[in-house]
Amino acid sequence: MAAEKVGLQLLSREHGHVDEEEEEEETDELKMETDQPGAEMTKEEIQIKEEKTEIKIKKVETGQEIGKEPNRNLLDASSESPRGKHISIQRTLTDLEKLAGLKEGCRISTVSQNTDPHMAGSKKSCPLCPEDKFKACYAHKLHRHLQNLHWKVSVEFEGYRMCICYLPCRPVKPNVAGDQISLKMGAHFHCIICSATITRRTDMVGHVKRHVNKGETESRYSPARVRKSTHEVVKEADTDVRVLPNYSTPQKTDSYFNPKMKLNRQLVVCALAVLAEERKPLECLDAFGATGIMGLQWAKHLGNSVKVTINDYNANSVTMIHENCHLNKMKVVTSSKEEDDCDLTLEEGEENFPTIEVTQMDANVIMYLRAFDFIHLDPFGSSVNYLDAAFRNVRNLGIVSVTSTDTSSLYAKAQHVAQRHYGCNIVRTEYYKELAARMIVAAVARAAARCNKGIEVLFAVALEHFVLVEVRVLRGPSPADETVKKIRYLIHCQWCEERVFKREGNMIEENPYRQLPCDCHSSMTGKTAVELGPLWSGSLFNPGFLRRMLFEAVQYGLDDIQTLLKTLICEAECTTHKQFSIHGPSSHNKQEECGVFIKTPDAAADYYGKRKSNEMNQNGPKRHRLESNAEHPAFYYNIHRHSIKGMNMPKLNKFLHYLSEAGYRVSRTHFDPMGVRTDAPLVQFKSILVKYSTPTYTGGQSEGSTQALEDSQAGTDGDFTEESM
Repeated sequence: MAAEKVGLQLLSREHGHVDEEEEEEETDELKMETDQPGAEMTKEEIQIKEEKTEIKIKKVETGQEIGKEPNRNLLDASSESPRGKHISIQRTLTDLEKLAGLKEGCRISTVSQNTDPHMAGSKKSCPLCPEDKFKACYAHKLHRHLQNLHWKVSVEFEGYRMCICYLPCRPVKPNVAGDQISLKMGAHFHCIICSATITRRTDMVGHVKRHVNKGETESRYSPARVRKSTHEVVKEADTDVRVLPNYSTPQKTDSYFNPKMKLNRQLVVCALAVLAEERKPLECLDAFGATGIMGLQWAKHLGNSVKVTINDYNANSVTMIHENCHLNKMKVVTSSKEEDDCDLTLEEGEENFPTIEVTQMDANVIMYLRAFDFIHLDPFGSSVNYLDAAFRNVRNLGIVSVTSTDTSSLYAKAQHVAQRHYGCNIVRTEYYKELAARMIVAAVARAAARCNKGIEVLFAVALEHFVLVEVRVLRGPSPADETVKKIRYLIHCQWCEERVFKREGNMIEENPYRQLPCDCHSSMTGKTAVELGPLWSGSLFNPGFLRRMLFEAVQYGLDDIQTLLKTLICEAECTTHKQFSIHGPSSHNKQEECGVFIKTPDAAADYYGKRKSNEMNQNGPKRHRLESNAEHPAFYYNIHRHSIKGMNMPKLNKFLHYLSEAGYRVSRTHFDPMGVRTDAPLVQFKSILVKYSTPTYTGGQSEGSTQALEDSQAGTDGDFTEESM
């Protein structure tokens, strides 16, 4: 019995849960028992004392004292209740001092106080350090130890401090033979969320951040309180989505949501709305759902005209998609065809929302298994790994939408990656964004041709964060052959940045530099041009489709993309904003709605029916009429890259007017705010720019140099009227 009491005292002193008075009483009892060796105890007394000893040990281990109510501010590691945490995790320094048994008046103990000298001078041990690490000391020294070491070296999280701990509470690691070997004891921290032990403070900070990034901010040992929601609700185009706090970091979250891709989502919605006017219902696939925002917007805007399928391979993303469907009061159908009704009561006007199917499988697998009318690919990075599966089962006259965000390789910052993914040789040029769009279209065309399908490019948009390409699928070997013929190499002059697509044919030319309009090769020594590609050499825009997209944007109130769509229409027709008109000269059988001319659904169906029959008959004039549908000039020039030093350029709109007066087709481009798309050669472009530029200084030397530049351009600029500078 004496040995049991000694062990009980040591255990109590180690955990710091025994008061001084109780310790003295137990010591006196122990002395009395040891002083009376001949005293005999009955069996009942021995049994009662053993039960009391067991109760004391249990209460000491759980942080409770006999006859006292447990302090609920103290947090313990061994408690199985939801309130228990490790003793090193405290809210305030006062709680940590209470754990060590320090009283409010005894933090700085002196003998001159009215308290008992023996009580004031008693030594106490640190509850977070073993005896060999920190010996028992007086209260003022223990207070400094707790404050300067354990409380100062801690990690804060949601009001708690995870203090550094030196106790032998590290986990046990088995060796190869299967024996349990304890790890080396040392300083460590206890995680408040997963109770893991981390040795370094920086590693503990990163460990907690990873929990926060995953949304695991609620501790499994936390006390019962109102649960704080770790999700945020973001609203976009009348669609609410619940996202994690780190939704804008794709590498660290399961539900990536990028607010900067709002233009991308609205363009895809408009393209799908145009396709829905041609035929309905449409089976649409969002292959990479993430939060499900894309598919939810399709269902919100188009209603029962579309059958939306949202797919994602990640289980957490699928759960998030289910929650967002319930948040927007949609019905969800899983892959097992079991309907999951929304618990919320549907309001008036919301009963006609379509049922959304949510699947969890690889994107390639679902595109190989099922056929769709509209497929949207938006992976993290390049989309070349999913193009073959997308064109395998897509229906005739359907649309494949491809969003690529690997801008480092597309914009020639990582040329070896572009060579590896797209098989293209590119360099950084002034028209690098259009080069990226043509590179993606070439990869899409090759993937479609491998499935005996051709493509018709509807539009290609390259902005800061993404490149979006929308193509219509044309089934049959003949459209596939016509598509492959439009994939060519590009000859680019590195001196003047003139460019031209290489001529068709398999014969090797003796001097390919002759194809360039410039004479840099003859005036310079060495090789002056590079061969880029293979690239798409056809048109990047369909003016009629863009006009119908503009009508849908006006109808659904998507104001953010209306300016962009107008720029795309002008760029497709190669016209300026002053000559802008939504209805073109080739528009027939259209009706006007909201100030925009669009084709009616019957006319559109008749148009595509005729095109299908003509493709089957291989009508030559029809194909020629489609190819000569006012294709825009390839590439553009940046007005700043070709400006003259010491000269002030004219305003961009005025310069476009001057080029138009000279007889060239001209328009602005969305690829570059200072870019000019024109069919004028670079020599004529520079001559007109020099002619209408003014000198920076009005001195005689500047005027003389300006007049000399005008005289030098007189031979190539004979059609222009002479104007004084």
